[in-house]
Amino acid sequence: MVLALIGSITFLAVAILYILLAMGLPYGEFAMGGKYKVMPKQMRVACAISVLIQLIAIIFILQAGNVISIDALTTIAKGVCYFFSFYLIVNTIMNALSKSKKEKFIMTPLSFLTAICFLITAING
Repeated sequence: MVLALIGSITFLAVAILYILLAMGLPYGEFAMGGKYKVMPKQMRVACAISVLIQLIAIIFILQAGNVISIDALTTIAKGVCYFFSFYLIVNTIMNALSKSKKEKFIMTPLSFLTAICFLITAING
């Protein structure tokens, strides 16, 4: 339950960053390779879609960690958590290889911590 809460909070922090990016604020150095300080309009749409996916992931980790109870999600919550743990491990590798120092040194450990939270929640859920 504790790891589900930690994972949901860390993913919420990333979702907030992506909301700010979608709004056109200059935090692009923390995401998507750090190529843009302010995301172009097409990338802002991708950021907004990413926020929706992140919020769905938060619901699933909270379900798998028995923090919330939504009967319709019970049977797939563990599998979704395994999927997001794999996705976040790949994301961690990509962040570590980023040319952006901000993405490399801030988002890499955040992504890794979140991946571990999803994985352990899935295993214990």
